[in-house]
Amino acid sequence: MAWLSALLYYGVLIPISLLPYRVLYFISDSLYFLIYRMLGYRKKVVLSNIKNSFPEKSPKEHEKIASDFYRHFCDVIVESFKTFTISEKQALTRMKFANPEILKPYVEAKRSIILAGGHYNNWELFAVAIDSQMDHQAVAIYKRLKNAYMDAKMRYTRGRFGLKMISTKIVKEEFEKEKQNLTATVFATDQSPGDKSKCYWTTFLHQETGVIFGPERYAKEYNYPILFGRIEKLKRGHYQFEFIPISDNPKDTSYGEITDKLTRQLEADIKRTPQYWLWTHKRWKHKRPAGIPLHA
Repeated sequence: MAWLSALLYYGVLIPISLLPYRVLYFISDSLYFLIYRMLGYRKKVVLSNIKNSFPEKSPKEHEKIASDFYRHFCDVIVESFKTFTISEKQALTRMKFANPEILKPYVEAKRSIILAGGHYNNWELFAVAIDSQMDHQAVAIYKRLKNAYMDAKMRYTRGRFGLKMISTKIVKEEFEKEKQNLTATVFATDQSPGDKSKCYWTTFLHQETGVIFGPERYAKEYNYPILFGRIEKLKRGHYQFEFIPISDNPKDTSYGEITDKLTRQLEADIKRTPQYWLWTHKRWKHKRPAGIPLHA
Protein backbone atom coordinates (compact mmCIF):
# COMPACT_ATOMS: atom_id res chain seq x y z
CA MET A 1 0.00 0.00 0.00
CA ALA A 2 1.26 3.46 -0.93
CA TRP A 3 0.31 5.00 2.43
CA LEU A 4 2.48 2.48 4.28
CA SER A 5 5.42 3.32 2.02
CA ALA A 6 4.80 7.03 2.58
CA LEU A 7 4.70 6.46 6.34
CA LEU A 8 8.02 4.61 6.17
CA TYR A 9 9.58 7.30 4.01
CA TYR A 10 8.42 10.40 5.90
CA GLY A 11 8.13 8.83 9.34
CA VAL A 12 11.40 6.86 9.42
CA LEU A 13 13.80 7.45 6.51
CA ILE A 14 13.62 11.24 6.34
CA PRO A 15 13.98 11.77 10.12
CA ILE A 16 17.01 9.45 10.14
CA SER A 17 18.42 11.29 7.13
CA LEU A 18 18.29 14.61 9.00
CA LEU A 19 20.47 13.33 11.84
CA PRO A 20 24.11 14.54 12.00
CA TYR A 21 26.77 12.13 10.82
CA ARG A 22 28.10 11.44 14.32
CA VAL A 23 24.67 10.11 15.29
CA LEU A 24 24.34 8.15 12.06
CA TYR A 25 27.65 6.41 12.75
CA PHE A 26 26.47 5.52 16.24
CA ILE A 27 23.48 3.88 14.53
CA SER A 28 25.87 2.18 12.11
CA ASP A 29 27.91 0.71 14.96
CA SER A 30 24.73 -0.58 16.57
CA LEU A 31 23.55 -2.04 13.25
CA TYR A 32 26.86 -3.86 12.87
CA PHE A 33 26.40 -5.55 16.24
CA LEU A 34 22.79 -6.43 15.39
CA ILE A 35 23.06 -7.75 11.84
CA TYR A 36 26.50 -9.35 12.06
CA ARG A 37 27.00 -10.42 15.66
CA MET A 38 23.40 -11.23 16.57
CA LEU A 39 21.32 -11.95 13.45
CA GLY A 40 24.10 -13.00 11.08
CA TYR A 41 22.32 -11.41 8.13
CA ARG A 42 23.41 -13.35 5.01
CA LYS A 43 26.54 -14.36 6.87
CA LYS A 44 26.67 -17.77 5.17
CA VAL A 45 26.47 -16.13 1.75
CA VAL A 46 29.14 -13.56 2.65
CA LEU A 47 31.60 -16.09 4.10
CA SER A 48 31.03 -18.51 1.21
CA ASN A 49 31.69 -15.75 -1.33
CA ILE A 50 34.83 -14.64 0.49
CA LYS A 51 36.20 -18.17 0.94
CA ASN A 52 35.72 -18.99 -2.74
CA SER A 53 37.22 -15.67 -3.82
CA PHE A 54 40.28 -15.95 -1.57
CA PRO A 55 41.10 -19.67 -1.28
CA GLU A 56 44.68 -18.80 -0.38
CA LYS A 57 43.62 -17.02 2.82
CA SER A 58 43.02 -18.66 6.20
CA PRO A 59 39.60 -18.99 7.92
CA LYS A 60 40.71 -16.28 10.36
CA GLU A 61 41.46 -13.93 7.44
CA HIS A 62 38.08 -14.74 5.88
CA GLU A 63 36.35 -13.80 9.15
CA LYS A 64 38.31 -10.55 9.33
CA ILE A 65 37.27 -9.56 5.81
CA ALA A 66 33.65 -10.41 6.65
CA SER A 67 33.72 -8.39 9.87
CA ASP A 68 35.29 -5.38 8.14
CA PHE A 69 32.76 -5.70 5.32
CA TYR A 70 29.78 -5.59 7.70
CA ARG A 71 31.17 -2.48 9.39
CA HIS A 72 31.51 -0.77 6.02
CA PHE A 73 28.13 -2.13 4.84
CA CYS A 74 26.40 -0.56 7.85
CA ASP A 75 28.15 2.74 7.12
CA VAL A 76 26.87 2.61 3.52
CA ILE A 77 23.32 1.99 4.80
CA VAL A 78 23.26 5.10 7.01
CA GLU A 79 25.16 7.16 4.43
CA SER A 80 22.55 6.14 1.85
CA PHE A 81 19.80 7.37 4.21
CA LYS A 82 21.64 10.69 4.34
CA THR A 83 21.40 11.11 0.56
CA PHE A 84 17.65 11.76 0.93
CA THR A 85 18.38 15.20 2.38
CA ILE A 86 22.09 15.85 1.80
CA SER A 87 22.98 19.24 0.30
CA GLU A 88 24.81 19.44 -3.01
CA LYS A 89 27.77 21.12 -1.31
CA GLN A 90 28.05 18.36 1.27
CA ALA A 91 27.71 15.64 -1.39
CA LEU A 92 30.57 17.15 -3.39
CA THR A 93 32.68 17.45 -0.25
CA ARG A 94 32.18 13.79 0.61
CA MET A 95 32.54 12.40 -2.94
CA LYS A 96 35.48 14.16 -4.58
CA PHE A 97 36.48 13.52 -8.20
CA ALA A 98 40.23 13.00 -8.56
CA ASN A 99 40.67 13.62 -12.30
CA PRO A 100 37.61 15.24 -13.95
CA GLU A 101 39.96 16.89 -16.46
CA ILE A 102 40.29 13.53 -18.21
CA LEU A 103 36.86 14.16 -19.76
CA LYS A 104 37.83 17.51 -21.32
CA PRO A 105 38.93 16.06 -24.72
CA TYR A 106 35.60 14.21 -25.00
CA VAL A 107 33.67 17.37 -24.19
CA GLU A 108 35.63 19.37 -26.77
CA ALA A 109 35.09 16.65 -29.38
CA LYS A 110 31.41 16.39 -28.37
CA ARG A 111 31.76 12.66 -27.69
CA SER A 112 29.46 10.89 -25.29
CA ILE A 113 31.03 8.30 -22.99
CA ILE A 114 30.17 5.12 -21.15
CA LEU A 115 31.18 4.75 -17.52
CA ALA A 116 31.28 1.30 -15.92
CA GLY A 117 31.93 0.23 -12.35
CA GLY A 118 30.81 -2.08 -9.58
CA HIS A 119 29.01 -2.04 -6.24
CA TYR A 120 32.16 -0.98 -4.49
CA ASN A 121 32.41 1.57 -1.68
CA ASN A 122 29.50 4.04 -1.70
CA TRP A 123 27.79 3.90 -5.09
CA GLU A 124 24.70 5.73 -3.75
CA LEU A 125 26.67 8.84 -2.82
CA PHE A 126 28.43 8.62 -6.18
CA ALA A 127 25.04 8.61 -7.95
CA VAL A 128 23.99 11.77 -6.13
CA ALA A 129 27.27 13.62 -6.77
CA ILE A 130 28.28 12.63 -10.30
CA ASP A 131 26.29 15.00 -12.50
CA SER A 132 27.48 18.10 -10.65
CA GLN A 133 31.11 17.30 -11.43
CA MET A 134 31.00 16.79 -15.19
CA ASP A 135 29.86 18.56 -18.37
CA HIS A 136 28.25 15.40 -19.73
CA GLN A 137 24.68 14.64 -18.74
CA ALA A 138 24.99 11.68 -16.37
CA VAL A 139 22.56 8.84 -17.14
CA ALA A 140 22.30 5.79 -14.89
CA ILE A 141 20.85 2.42 -15.88
CA TYR A 142 18.84 0.87 -13.07
CA LYS A 143 16.34 -1.89 -12.40
CA ARG A 144 12.99 -0.59 -11.21
CA LEU A 145 11.93 -1.42 -7.66
CA LYS A 146 8.77 -3.47 -7.23
CA ASN A 147 7.42 -0.84 -4.83
CA ALA A 148 6.36 1.98 -7.15
CA TYR A 149 6.32 4.61 -4.39
CA MET A 150 9.84 3.83 -3.19
CA ASP A 151 11.03 3.57 -6.80
CA ALA A 152 9.85 7.12 -7.42
CA LYS A 153 11.54 8.36 -4.24
CA MET A 154 14.77 6.59 -5.13
CA ARG A 155 14.79 8.16 -8.60
CA TYR A 156 14.08 11.58 -7.08
CA THR A 157 16.87 11.21 -4.52
CA ARG A 158 19.50 10.10 -7.02
CA GLY A 159 18.42 12.71 -9.53
CA ARG A 160 18.20 15.75 -7.24
CA PHE A 161 21.46 17.22 -8.58
CA GLY A 162 21.06 16.27 -12.23
CA LEU A 163 21.49 12.50 -12.67
CA LYS A 164 18.98 11.00 -15.11
CA MET A 165 17.69 7.52 -14.25
CA ILE A 166 16.46 5.15 -16.94
CA SER A 167 15.08 1.64 -16.68
CA THR A 168 16.96 -1.39 -17.98
CA LYS A 169 13.96 -1.96 -20.24
CA ILE A 170 14.55 1.16 -22.38
CA VAL A 171 18.34 1.34 -22.68
CA LYS A 172 18.45 1.01 -26.47
CA GLU A 173 15.71 3.60 -26.92
CA GLU A 174 17.55 6.00 -24.65
CA PHE A 175 20.83 5.64 -26.56
CA GLU A 176 19.00 6.41 -29.81
CA LYS A 177 17.12 9.36 -28.32
CA GLU A 178 20.22 10.92 -26.77
CA LYS A 179 22.84 10.18 -29.44
CA GLN A 180 22.93 13.84 -30.54
CA ASN A 181 23.51 14.99 -26.95
CA LEU A 182 26.54 14.80 -24.67
CA THR A 183 25.90 11.99 -22.19
CA ALA A 184 27.79 9.76 -19.77
CA THR A 185 25.88 6.51 -19.36
CA VAL A 186 26.64 4.62 -16.16
CA PHE A 187 26.53 0.80 -15.99
CA ALA A 188 27.05 -1.49 -13.00
CA THR A 189 29.05 -4.45 -14.31
CA ASP A 190 28.93 -6.77 -11.30
CA GLN A 191 25.24 -7.64 -11.30
CA SER A 192 24.12 -11.16 -12.10
CA PRO A 193 23.03 -11.23 -15.76
CA GLY A 194 19.39 -11.86 -16.55
CA ASP A 195 20.17 -14.30 -19.35
CA LYS A 196 23.12 -16.53 -18.49
CA SER A 197 23.42 -17.71 -22.11
CA LYS A 198 23.92 -14.19 -23.51
CA CYS A 199 26.53 -12.83 -21.12
CA TYR A 200 30.33 -13.01 -21.26
CA TRP A 201 31.70 -15.91 -19.22
CA THR A 202 35.11 -15.49 -17.69
CA THR A 203 36.93 -16.07 -14.41
CA PHE A 204 36.44 -13.50 -11.67
CA LEU A 205 37.89 -13.94 -8.19
CA HIS A 206 38.81 -17.57 -8.98
CA GLN A 207 35.27 -18.47 -10.09
CA GLU A 208 33.46 -18.90 -13.38
CA THR A 209 31.35 -15.78 -13.70
CA GLY A 210 28.80 -14.47 -16.16
CA VAL A 211 29.38 -10.76 -16.81
CA ILE A 212 26.83 -8.45 -18.43
CA PHE A 213 27.85 -7.47 -21.95
CA GLY A 214 25.87 -4.24 -22.22
CA PRO A 215 28.72 -1.74 -21.61
CA GLU A 216 30.86 -3.31 -24.34
CA ARG A 217 27.92 -3.77 -26.69
CA TYR A 218 26.85 -0.12 -26.59
CA ALA A 219 30.42 1.22 -26.53
CA LYS A 220 31.16 -0.67 -29.78
CA GLU A 221 27.82 0.09 -31.43
CA TYR A 222 28.09 3.87 -30.89
CA ASN A 223 31.90 3.99 -30.61
CA TYR A 224 31.64 5.85 -27.32
CA PRO A 225 34.86 5.98 -25.27
CA ILE A 226 34.48 3.74 -22.23
CA LEU A 227 35.98 4.33 -18.80
CA PHE A 228 36.07 2.44 -15.53
CA GLY A 229 34.94 4.30 -12.41
CA ARG A 230 36.95 3.59 -9.27
CA ILE A 231 35.75 4.71 -5.83
CA GLU A 232 38.22 4.76 -2.96
CA LYS A 233 37.35 5.29 0.70
CA LEU A 234 39.54 8.02 2.15
CA LYS A 235 38.04 7.85 5.63
CA ARG A 236 34.65 7.26 7.18
CA GLY A 237 32.07 9.12 5.11
CA HIS A 238 34.59 10.50 2.59
CA TYR A 239 35.36 9.02 -0.83
CA GLN A 240 37.29 9.77 -3.99
CA PHE A 241 36.22 8.87 -7.51
CA GLU A 242 38.70 8.29 -10.33
CA PHE A 243 38.16 7.86 -14.09
CA ILE A 244 40.28 5.08 -15.63
CA PRO A 245 40.35 4.95 -19.47
CA ILE A 246 39.53 1.56 -20.98
CA SER A 247 39.15 2.31 -24.70
CA ASP A 248 38.89 5.49 -26.80
CA ASN A 249 37.82 3.59 -29.93
CA PRO A 250 35.79 0.57 -28.85
CA LYS A 251 34.82 -0.36 -32.41
CA ASP A 252 38.46 -1.32 -33.01
CA THR A 253 38.62 -3.75 -30.08
CA SER A 254 38.18 -7.51 -30.29
CA TYR A 255 35.21 -9.35 -28.81
CA GLY A 256 35.34 -9.41 -25.02
CA GLU A 257 38.38 -7.16 -24.74
CA ILE A 258 36.49 -4.31 -23.07
CA THR A 259 34.47 -6.57 -20.78
CA ASP A 260 37.62 -8.34 -19.68
CA LYS A 261 39.43 -5.07 -18.92
CA LEU A 262 36.49 -3.84 -16.85
CA THR A 263 36.35 -7.13 -14.96
CA ARG A 264 40.08 -7.06 -14.18
CA GLN A 265 39.89 -3.48 -12.92
CA LEU A 266 37.13 -4.33 -10.46
CA GLU A 267 38.85 -7.58 -9.47
CA ALA A 268 42.08 -5.69 -8.69
CA ASP A 269 40.20 -3.20 -6.50
CA ILE A 270 38.48 -6.00 -4.59
CA LYS A 271 41.73 -7.87 -4.03
CA ARG A 272 43.38 -4.73 -2.72
CA THR A 273 40.63 -3.81 -0.21
CA PRO A 274 38.03 -6.61 -0.23
CA GLN A 275 35.90 -5.26 2.60
CA TYR A 276 34.43 -2.54 0.36
CA TRP A 277 32.66 -4.80 -2.17
CA LEU A 278 29.03 -5.94 -1.78
CA TRP A 279 29.59 -9.51 -0.53
CA THR A 280 25.92 -10.06 0.42
CA HIS A 281 25.09 -10.31 -3.28
CA LYS A 282 24.60 -13.85 -4.62
CA ARG A 283 26.96 -13.10 -7.48
CA TRP A 284 27.63 -16.71 -8.42
CA LYS A 285 24.09 -18.13 -8.32
CA HIS A 286 24.21 -18.87 -12.07
CA LYS A 287 26.30 -21.64 -13.60
CA ARG A 288 27.75 -21.55 -17.09
CA PRO A 289 25.42 -23.34 -19.53
CA ALA A 290 26.76 -26.28 -21.49
CA GLY A 291 28.28 -25.21 -24.80
CA ILE A 292 28.98 -21.62 -23.71
CA PRO A 293 32.72 -20.89 -23.89
CA LEU A 294 34.75 -19.69 -20.91
CA HIS A 295 37.04 -16.79 -21.84
CA ALA A 296 40.32 -16.74 -19.94
